[in-house]
Amino acid sequence: MSHLQFDANLSEALKMEGDLIRAPPPRWQRKAQEQGVTRLTINNENSICEGNSPRSAKTPHSGSLLDTKSPGRGKSPGRGKSPGRLIPKLAVRGAGQKTPSRKTPTTPFNQQDRFIPNRSTTDLELSHHLLVTSMEASGGDQAEEEELTLQQKEYKEKMTENLNDGQPPNTRILSFKNKAPQAQEGYVNNLKVLYSAGKTVMPKASSSRHIPSVPEKILDAPDLLNDYYLHLLDWSTNNHLGVALGSCVYIWNAGNGSITALTQLDDPDYVCSLAWIKEGHVLAIGLSSGITQLWDVAQQKLLRTMGDHQNRVSSLSWNAYILSSGSRSGQIFHHDVRVADHHVATLQGHTQEVCGLKWSTDGRLLASGANDNQVIIWEKTATSPLHTFTAHQSAIKALAWSPWQSNILATGGGMADRTIRLWNCSTGLCLKDITTTSQVSSILWSTHYKEIISGHGFSNNHLTIWKYPSMAKVVDLTGHTGRVLELCLSPDGQVVASAAADETIRMWKCWAMDKKDKKQTDASKNHPISALARARTIR
Repeated sequence: MSHLQFDANLSEALKMEGDLIRAPPPRWQRKAQEQGVTRLTINNENSICEGNSPRSAKTPHSGSLLDTKSPGRGKSPGRGKSPGRLIPKLAVRGAGQKTPSRKTPTTPFNQQDRFIPNRSTTDLELSHHLLVTSMEASGGDQAEEEELTLQQKEYKEKMTENLNDGQPPNTRILSFKNKAPQAQEGYVNNLKVLYSAGKTVMPKASSSRHIPSVPEKILDAPDLLNDYYLHLLDWSTNNHLGVALGSCVYIWNAGNGSITALTQLDDPDYVCSLAWIKEGHVLAIGLSSGITQLWDVAQQKLLRTMGDHQNRVSSLSWNAYILSSGSRSGQIFHHDVRVADHHVATLQGHTQEVCGLKWSTDGRLLASGANDNQVIIWEKTATSPLHTFTAHQSAIKALAWSPWQSNILATGGGMADRTIRLWNCSTGLCLKDITTTSQVSSILWSTHYKEIISGHGFSNNHLTIWKYPSMAKVVDLTGHTGRVLELCLSPDGQVVASAAADETIRMWKCWAMDKKDKKQTDASKNHPISALARARTIR
């Protein structure tokens, strides 16, 4: 019989349905005892009894093997009626006690391997410095930061920039890939235009106003010379647009739409540049023979002929009664049109054709750009350069002075450069440079908004408006099928005229003034820009 009793005890120990007799109480029971929870048990008569034992003192199965008392112990806690049945237990907590919530850990979906930083490309000393600095800053040094003066804060920022090798303080401290090798100093990729012939991707600035994407008017301009170095378009303060078509010069009145033929040259001579005097009644014309003519447009009369240049006059610029002219030889002449001996100064600085010439708004500085990839800044009464900028890698035709800061100059490079640069001509420093991925032929500043517009050639043949000083792109104006050669601004500062190699002149209303801020003047009433609708062909 002893072996039968042993088999019964063994089978009882191996059963998994019931509670273990000698095992410690479950975790939920220990938690309930620590929190003072009274357990309620359900007996076989479906009545709830309170007590420390899940079973009542008397049960119909008191004589079964499951109710056998262990020596020296009371009734077995947590035992059910039968070996295969579990008795549900309900717990009731006192007032103010909350059931502790237990969150089931979840396995992340689509879990991948972690990123491992690259030690060879990470500056460990700089990373350690940035970590220590951020920890000290978060530790409560704000009071000391407020006590620093403005000069001390600036000194601290400069020291931080120098110690961090020019990197911002909030830069990443870990590197996860190898950095691309830098090009050699002075290296220029002559084939990079082939990789930038696609659509330009530039950051766009937010603009609340509507800028029309189509021109208000298109004028046909047959025989417009497709020469990057020439200036064949200019708009006067009297709202007259001067256009050079081959050997002829035409005047288009934007107020009433009338067209007047001013002059026609004998072959093989042709017009190279046009420039209106500030008052708007005299037009200077530079010719391919090296002669500069002054015309009274109102009377259609030739006032003067000045012939000092030996090569074509490709650029002109007025400063009150001083007319500056640049030629293919690289020389710049100053002409005082009030006196008989008009040639008053010669500027020697360029070695190739001068294709850009602009006086500043205050008349103190003259900027010249040439095919030798140089921009030279001249003072009014000096014959030696004040500054020479050599950052561009191509001819510089596009020059424009800021209407708000007389010392800020914008320049644009040609095919091999395709960049716009902003210069502080008081210090000679480059303030900003932006890559446009297209040849820059002309630049204008807006007089109503802090914006710049640029005309481009290959490969997009478009106009682009930029936000100043961030130089974020506002909008691209497309429509020309040939490269844009020249831009000029209307006297009211709202309309931009663009002449292109497709022999068209397009009028873009880029900078329309707000009606609330616009003040009507007598000049604008006499020459409304809205009356653009009559002539469609200049000639």
